[in-house]
Amino acid sequence: MKIRGKHVIAIGIAAASPLSCTWVHLTEEGRAVRVLRAEETPGCERLGAVKTNTTDRVIIFARSDRKIREELEALARNEAGEMGGDAIAASGSASGGRQSFDVYRCAPR
Repeated sequence: MKIRGKHVIAIGIAAASPLSCTWVHLTEEGRAVRVLRAEETPGCERLGAVKTNTTDRVIIFARSDRKIREELEALARNEAGEMGGDAIAASGSASGGRQSFDVYRCAPR
């Protein structure tokens, strides 16, 4: 079987399409959690920390850094919402599909 130009393009698109997908969706609690910078948290109560991870590769293809960061933040926001937090701040940079976040409660109860 001979593969022609348009078949190669179709195969390439099919192989790359999972790279742009976001598999993590915000929960209702996660939607209420804001993403802050560490310097924005002095008036907040620190509730704890979460470590998030997601896949940074699909088969042999590297995923978009933007998509990885979005998923890591969404995972952290979901966890923070479950912990009763209303904000997160990264406590380290993303690397290899992993990142740590501090969880805060900033709004008075």
